[in-house]
Amino acid sequence: MGIDAVRRAVFLDRDGVLNHAVLVNGRPYPPRNAEDLRMVEDAAVELARLKKRGYLLIVVTNQPDVARGSQLRSEVEAMNAKIAAAMPIDDFFVCYHDDLDNCGCRKPKPGLMTQAAERYSIHLAESFLIGDRWRDVEAGSRAGCRTVWIDCGYAEQAPAVTPDARVESLAEAVHWIVNESEIESETGR
Repeated sequence: MGIDAVRRAVFLDRDGVLNHAVLVNGRPYPPRNAEDLRMVEDAAVELARLKKRGYLLIVVTNQPDVARGSQLRSEVEAMNAKIAAAMPIDDFFVCYHDDLDNCGCRKPKPGLMTQAAERYSIHLAESFLIGDRWRDVEAGSRAGCRTVWIDCGYAEQAPAVTPDARVESLAEAVHWIVNESEIESETGR
């Protein structure tokens, strides 16, 4: 990579984006363990399209059930390892805190993305975030990324911050990012 090369990333929420969330009364929750983890169909193929275009793929995920005592950190790590074995993920940045901890990394705060940007010299303004909840969209926006919201129809609030794109699947999100990248290449942005 040249000195002037810009490192771009696609930040990905985990539950509801890479694997199916567990729905309870229309609200999304993470799987309990790696055995219950069901990956989104064709996720590896779609992510490979982004890797081919030079994007780093960084998972940024809130896992507050660890702080709440209802899930073991080792279970979260086992699920992340299962995803990493099946998909071309470069790294995982995980917040294990609850809202009450008032940390800087729990989305909607942008801390996970800014940590990744520092570690990998990522240019956030040239990067994207794909998420399925309002916290994801707001965190991506606060970090200066373009945001893609996968609207899964959850029984919860929609993003207060308008996403750059609203789609219904990971495949649609990747298609939108690829199209944006091609437009930028053609226009010299």
